[in-house]
Amino acid sequence: MGFYDFTATRNDGSTQSLADYRGKVVLVVNTASKCGFTPQYKGLQALYESHGPRGLEILAFPCDQFGHQEPGTDAEIAAFCEKNFGVTFPLFAKIEVNGPRAHPLYAWLKAEKGGLLTSGIKWNFTKFLLDREGRVRGRFPPTTTPAALAKEVEALL
Repeated sequence: MGFYDFTATRNDGSTQSLADYRGKVVLVVNTASKCGFTPQYKGLQALYESHGPRGLEILAFPCDQFGHQEPGTDAEIAAFCEKNFGVTFPLFAKIEVNGPRAHPLYAWLKAEKGGLLTSGIKWNFTKFLLDREGRVRGRFPPTTTPAALAKEVEALL
C-alpha cells in the first residue's frame, strides 16, 4: 500500500483518489479552526501560492481529536478557512488521525514516519511532506511553520 492507493472524502463530500496527485510534491496536514496553530493556515496558503505552480499540493485534513478544537461541520470549516485565510488548497472532510477509527491514510503516514516517542499524532498541524513519487520524506511537528518548510519543499520540486 502506498500514498497513491488511498482515497479520501473531500470537504464537499466527493471522493478524491490520491493517485490524482501523482508527480506532485504533497504536504499533508491535520488542521483545526480553534487552535493556537490555526494562523498557520495563512502560511500554508502562502506556501501553496508560491510553490503550487511548480507542483506543490497541500492537503488539509481537519481533525477534532485534540482539545475539541475543530467542532464545526465540514461546511463551517470550509467557510471559516475561506473567509479568514483565503484557503484555496484542498480541504478534506473531518477525520480522526489516531486510534481505531484513524483514517487509513494517517495509519500509513504514521507507519512510514513515526514520531519521537510514538508514531501517534500529538497535536493539530502535524505535517508530512511527500516527494513526487509518493514517499514520505519528512514529518514535522506543529511548531514547524509552513515558511520553515520552504527549503524542504523546494528541494523536492
